[in-house]
Amino acid sequence: MDTAIYLDHASTTPTDPAVVEAMLPYFSEEYGNPSTVYSLGLSAASAVQTARDSIAGVIGAEADDIYFTSGGTESDNWAILGTADAHQKKGKHLITSTIEHHAVLETMEYLEKRGWKVTKVPVDSGGLVDPEAVRKAIRPDTVLVSIMHGNNEVGTIEPVAEIGKITREAGVLFHSDVVQTAGKMPLNVADLNVDMLSMTAHKFYGPKGVGLMYMRKRTRISPYFHGGAQERNRRAGTLNVTGIVGMAKALELCQERMAEDAAREAQLRDRLWKGLSENIEAIYLNGTMEHRLPNNLNVRLDGIEGESMILMLDMEGICVSSGSACTTGSLEPSHVLLGLGIPQELAHGSLRVTLGRSTTAEHIDHFVKVFPPIVARLREMSPIWCANCQCKQKDS
Repeated sequence: MDTAIYLDHASTTPTDPAVVEAMLPYFSEEYGNPSTVYSLGLSAASAVQTARDSIAGVIGAEADDIYFTSGGTESDNWAILGTADAHQKKGKHLITSTIEHHAVLETMEYLEKRGWKVTKVPVDSGGLVDPEAVRKAIRPDTVLVSIMHGNNEVGTIEPVAEIGKITREAGVLFHSDVVQTAGKMPLNVADLNVDMLSMTAHKFYGPKGVGLMYMRKRTRISPYFHGGAQERNRRAGTLNVTGIVGMAKALELCQERMAEDAAREAQLRDRLWKGLSENIEAIYLNGTMEHRLPNNLNVRLDGIEGESMILMLDMEGICVSSGSACTTGSLEPSHVLLGLGIPQELAHGSLRVTLGRSTTAEHIDHFVKVFPPIVARLREMSPIWCANCQCKQKDS
């Protein structure tokens, strides 16, 4: 095929042309600072408020509970560090899961080095957190539970609403990273029982560099950025008006076509899994198909490594990932796959394929055509495959 087939939408998405069109005036014509009081600034402030209202409507929040940030990583950091700072007199204990995004895990590890205690609840072989495990982990000194809504590697959708009920009963704040589920499935902050929620625009066809934190009213949390009175004195810094407008537009578009996109992508994902599983031996699904994002397929293959598969697929014009884009270049196996109980030597042979609006049946069929020969070629060169599979077969 002449053009690249992009199958890494969990990493980032192309900005929708309608989103770009909505953003354009705020680069050059409506360039005012929304914190100023003259007309150009007031016009920018009005655009920000319109975006805030729109986003709040989509997630069932009040507009004043939306705080704009630079993205999911900042929002995750703010939720954890801000809560820790504001509640350390109550206690210094945090709860999360073993398969969270690094923006959550590394922030908690930062606090661990400063005397905090962190409990990481395990997941089952499909990547699901047991709400009862969270209940049992809560202590009198627990100040925050942070469990993601949808996993960025294996696509598992967590029982966030159930966990939120438990934390609310216990009087513990609850934060959820919804970076992977925003725009893909309905989100309502009341139904999810969250006190804080993080998302970023570039995962749902919006621009990079802008995100948000939802913070339920009367949630006590310290500011993360200092140096200005923006965002009701809780997040300093000149607002990214262009990005905020784009994020609101992208979320509106996702809301309109969510059901259609989810059904189509799930059908294509299942078509891909069927094609691969019928044409490649020793290929396994990572995660659960039952509780999974509609566009996510994560597989592992015996005898070869993910990086080799990615490079050879790239030569065929196909873009995929072996895991989170945030860990590119790491030689360590995915902590998510290890958390699912997959042995370290097998976790290295995993591939993440994430579909999007541009994905077609033709793309899926082309992938199924070119990938089995790639696997066969890599296995021919693999001493691991020879030792574990081929030689044993010959001996028998």
